Amino acid sequence: MEKIPMEEYSYLQHVYHNAPFGIAMFTLRGVLVKANPALTRILGYSLEELNKQRFDKLIYPDDLERNIRQIRTLFENYPEQNEIDVEGRYVQKNGQIVWASVHISIMPDTEGTPLYYIVTLNDISKNKAAEQKLQETVERYTSLKRYNHDAIISLDLSGNILNANTRAEQMTGCPVSEMAGKSIARFIGEYNLRRVLREALNNPTVEQEIKTIRHKDGHLVEVITTIAPIIINNKNVGFYIIAKDFTEQRQLIIAKELAENTNKAKSEFLAMMSHEIRTPMNGVIGMTDLLETTTELDDEQKEYIEIIRKSGETLLSIINDILDFSKIEAGMTELQEDALDVKQCIQETLDVLSAKASAKQLEMTFAVDDDIPDLLYGDSKRLKQVLMNLVGNAVKFTLHGGISVSARKLYQEGDLIDLEFKVSDTGIGIPDNKLEAIFEPFSQVDNFMTRNYEGTGLGLAISKKLVNVMGGNIWVEKKEGPGTTFVFTVLLKKYHQPPKPNACDDQLESLPDPLQILIAEDNEINQIVLRKILEKQGHAVTVVTNGHDVLRAVEQASYDIVFMDVQMPGLNGLEATRKLRATVPKDQCPMIVAVTANALKDDREICLAAGMDDYISKPIKSKPVLAVLEHVLRERKVSNR
Repeated sequence: MEKIPMEEYSYLQHVYHNAPFGIAMFTLRGVLVKANPALTRILGYSLEELNKQRFDKLIYPDDLERNIRQIRTLFENYPEQNEIDVEGRYVQKNGQIVWASVHISIMPDTEGTPLYYIVTLNDISKNKAAEQKLQETVERYTSLKRYNHDAIISLDLSGNILNANTRAEQMTGCPVSEMAGKSIARFIGEYNLRRVLREALNNPTVEQEIKTIRHKDGHLVEVITTIAPIIINNKNVGFYIIAKDFTEQRQLIIAKELAENTNKAKSEFLAMMSHEIRTPMNGVIGMTDLLETTTELDDEQKEYIEIIRKSGETLLSIINDILDFSKIEAGMTELQEDALDVKQCIQETLDVLSAKASAKQLEMTFAVDDDIPDLLYGDSKRLKQVLMNLVGNAVKFTLHGGISVSARKLYQEGDLIDLEFKVSDTGIGIPDNKLEAIFEPFSQVDNFMTRNYEGTGLGLAISKKLVNVMGGNIWVEKKEGPGTTFVFTVLLKKYHQPPKPNACDDQLESLPDPLQILIAEDNEINQIVLRKILEKQGHAVTVVTNGHDVLRAVEQASYDIVFMDVQMPGLNGLEATRKLRATVPKDQCPMIVAVTANALKDDREICLAAGMDDYISKPIKSKPVLAVLEHVLRERKVSNR
């Protein structure tokens, strides 16, 4: 063997000992013969410890088979192949994994027979970590781009397409292979492309101009676009165009506007129907009320008047049910919440229906659990409406026995209290095959053509919807034997403030001082009813038929109160009120009371917002009119102090 000069030997020794990469010699059986310091540092073993290790024991188990296969292939292909490069994981002494790039070559003897493996091992863990992090970033970006619901198209600085995601392919009808290298102008137009390339970096409004993407087949897709510059090393190298398909949202907006217009038309129709139906009913019931309260009648006349009054009230009840159900269907029902006494609600309901129950000799009882607070917070009017429907049905369909009402607390969580009400009767009951239909509109238990009971069949449908609005549910409790038990729940709240007195005398006395009152009403019957009620109390009354006459009358004379019909020809009550408030000094302007038969959700609020002081609805009766007069004068008296 040729002898290596001392100088060259020293050089090789220096490289061997000071190289930053590991160098080792292994026998063909994998036994370590020699290793440099860098290898011990990389693997964490001392030289003595490495001498006791086989090379295959240092390889990460999952990579072992691949390494052995590569080394075997190298050995089998020798001398045609005498070296290989592999990359893999190795196990340090402390168990940590190190990534390494390894070069393995065969060192032969003088006759060319394989003698040793020379291994150089370079630690690439940091590079591998950076590579994996970069790969993760690329994969995250690729996934975001690929699975995004918006179309994403990348462009170079000339506006040529570099890449696009699947959504862009669907939106344009072109695969990426067909789009790549082509100008985006094909899809957004030349004008938009020029603006993007010229202004996108400094003008964010450019993206608002791109409102459509042209599909391959020629149709336009409505889009909302965003343009993002591609910045690499602080240099703009292209743009992303991100386009959201707005077609479905546009259709939803159109559908929403159509629904809103339909609801508005429905609301206006309800208002008109309410006014047109209630106006003649106001005459029937109002005149009946006048006959009963202001004239001397013999027994026969009283009986006739009573029949007229009851028939009118029955018809009005049917009208109210239809309008009430329509308002609920149109989403026009809002809860008016205040202090609520559960016992009082039940008691008042039974009091109203007690006469009908007594006529049929039915017993009516109720029970309220002691753990229900005396006062809660909720809509007592709506609760009583549900109770009135259920108890009214119970009285209607019960011939013998009685009706019982109970209330108990299901649970309480914070300020919320869930109450359960039961209304039970001993009546005709409900067949099982009718239970699912009874809460449907216009449904009645008995056959439509042969029914024995009056009504619209809307009471239970209204009750169900009102209970739902109050956060509860309603159902029929199955039981053995005759009769029916309705169960419903409502969510109420704890009442934290002391109750305010809201007393109203049963008998309203006439006001001591005569008032100057102006009636603005275009319907002759309604004029007569309201004028007679007021004149019987000693007030001076003037009648006009439209808003223009109201303005002239107030300009020519002084009035204490104006009863203002909302719907009048020429100038309606709302506009007349606004003009009065705008032209008449506050201290000279009369009190204005709205008189309306409208069924709009915010009718009262609309009237008050127009400048009216109070509100009464048709049909008009003596008691509410006088109550409003007393309230208005009381408020005026307080304000004048």
